[in-house]
Amino acid sequence: MIKSLLFSSEKSNTDFAILLLRTTMGILMMLHGWDKWTHFDTIIAKEQFPVIVISMQFSLVLAIFAELLMSAFIVIGVFTRLAAIPLIFTMLVAIFVVHLGGPISDRETAILFLIGFIVILFLGPGKYSIDAAIKK
Repeated sequence: MIKSLLFSSEKSNTDFAILLLRTTMGILMMLHGWDKWTHFDTIIAKEQFPVIVISMQFSLVLAIFAELLMSAFIVIGVFTRLAAIPLIFTMLVAIFVVHLGGPISDRETAILFLIGFIVILFLGPGKYSIDAAIKK
């Protein structure tokens, strides 16, 4: 059992790893989106969000959309690759706009999320997902 777990490259191990990555990344990102959603008025009132597209409110709505809804899609494995794209963009904004000029420690969480969502984009949803069930 231990030998097969450590040294096997079976597809079932890969699919389980993708499931673990998807659910962990998605749930953790949903927590960020939930925090933004529940503190929407406070963030806008204190002008604590960067203006990326048209207005601060619209930029915040786009971030909440990506962090909450697209993360939920990734967790359940529906439109997984498509859902990863707004999250990748959101993390690039966090790295190169929000935390630019600060120490790397301010950006490392966004960098880790970025790498995780890029991996999800390349690997896809795996066997344990709604996408895979639809494909069958």
